Amino acid sequence: MSTARKCHTQVTLANGNVLVAGGTPDGSTPLSSAEVYNPSTGLWTTTGILSSARAVHIASGLVNGNVLVAGGTADGSTGLSSAEVYNPSTGLWITTSTMSATRLLHTASKLTNGTILVAGGAPKLISALNSAE
Repeated sequence: MSTARKCHTQVTLANGNVLVAGGTPDGSTPLSSAEVYNPSTGLWTTTGILSSARAVHIASGLVNGNVLVAGGTADGSTGLSSAEVYNPSTGLWITTSTMSATRLLHTASKLTNGTILVAGGAPKLISALNSAE
């Protein structure tokens, strides 16, 4: 990995590679970088830049092979409502609809119909949400 990070996400892509996105190298400065790990070669490759630096966000693989990233924090304490989708074929991130609430430290689950349920988390580090979307 070219950039040390924690509080990031990782998703296994359809081809077996692993996308690692966002996070923070020092616990306070979120990253907008993303890398792809190829377990066959053991090599890391830098890929497209997230439109928003983020840490403590969610990432979930979509039915079409793309990856949804949503929420997290860009300043270390306040949640984001923004979301973006990574296309492994192009290596690009595209912004998508925002969530109705800012969220960090939340969860995401893929439902049987392919949609992603995002639940819980907090709008700021010192509070909590009891909603889902």
